[in-house]
Amino acid sequence: MSMRPLRNPRDPMARRKERHVPPGARSSALHAMSARAAMGRFVLQSCARCATTTYPPRDACPRCWGPLDWTDQPRGAQLLSETTIRATTDLYFRDHLPWRMGKLQLDAGPVALAHLHADLKVGDRAEMRLVIDKGGNAALFALPAGGSRDMEDRQWLEFVVPVKDRTILVSDARGAIGRAIVGALHAAGARLVVAGMPPPARTSDLADPLWALDGVQPVPLDLADPVSVSECLSRIGGPLDIVVNSARFVRAGGLDGNSHLIDLRRAMDVSVTGFARLVQACAPMLAGRPSAAFVDILSVHALAPDAGFAGYSAVEAARHSLLQSFRHDMRATGVRVLSILTGPTDDEDHQSIPPPKVPPGRIAQAVVTALESGLEQSAVGDFAADALNRWTADPALYIREKNL
Repeated sequence: MSMRPLRNPRDPMARRKERHVPPGARSSALHAMSARAAMGRFVLQSCARCATTTYPPRDACPRCWGPLDWTDQPRGAQLLSETTIRATTDLYFRDHLPWRMGKLQLDAGPVALAHLHADLKVGDRAEMRLVIDKGGNAALFALPAGGSRDMEDRQWLEFVVPVKDRTILVSDARGAIGRAIVGALHAAGARLVVAGMPPPARTSDLADPLWALDGVQPVPLDLADPVSVSECLSRIGGPLDIVVNSARFVRAGGLDGNSHLIDLRRAMDVSVTGFARLVQACAPMLAGRPSAAFVDILSVHALAPDAGFAGYSAVEAARHSLLQSFRHDMRATGVRVLSILTGPTDDEDHQSIPPPKVPPGRIAQAVVTALESGLEQSAVGDFAADALNRWTADPALYIREKNL
């Protein structure tokens, strides 16, 4: 077991710095943009009558007063002018001044005001991103052409969650997905990865080279046991920046006598009650951090039930509902709550499912990408992406067709 690297001691009597979030008052049109930005889309409104593309979000076309539809747009732009804000009455931006903003000519048509990457200069080509700020609202951000993420840019860091030098808890590191996530976070430069190890303990854990890595600390963690959750968090003994919930209990079976209620109860204990227990224990620790996140790995069965996995679908749907409420609760603290949807994975839980299946390593990389790109909701693999798109377009039709 690796030892936790030492940090500089802090004065326990010093007053904690208050963490403010960007202004939250938004129109219904901008909330609609935020919902699409949360999935990584770059959308603007286009008039269904005259085809004019417009920004900022409106309720009607400014040219002909026609109805507006959200459509994906090209991300290219050119920086026309820039300014640096050095004074403001807003509490959030007062803590982050000076702040660069710029006017850009979008390839989609409109001229827009956006947050600027430090490397952009007037006349440069830019790539636009719709990102979610710490208050949960969409904002335009201009990156240098090519869209490379620079985790050293001060303004970009306000819209994402860096992994490097952070302390991260993975709730179930014994399963294939959790093990892959621990490895990916360590490779991305995490300072300490606390790897939760649910019971029963195995002698093979002692010889596992993953747990011998510097900066990886395996600890016992059973989300169904409140004492285990408390003891795990107490062992961290310092600031906690990110929590990745990979715990789940997967069993096949419908409600026609092929399922066992004891399996359903265990799934509820881990995925629903255990989720709530983990959230309540770690939320105060995350709320005090300058850049914190909670990431949940969910099955696409959370969107629509699968008759072959009836109990599992039910608990995933309940967990998804709790996650939405938790996301709302944490917006006032600036903590990101991210969800990653996946289809059947290539592990022991889905042995009876034929390929294609998602490799655990791909899910692990999606966790790092979601954090460092600020994606509030993402799907891993073609199966999950297709399911999310169909559910977004017509939930009732998708639910009906899924079990035909």
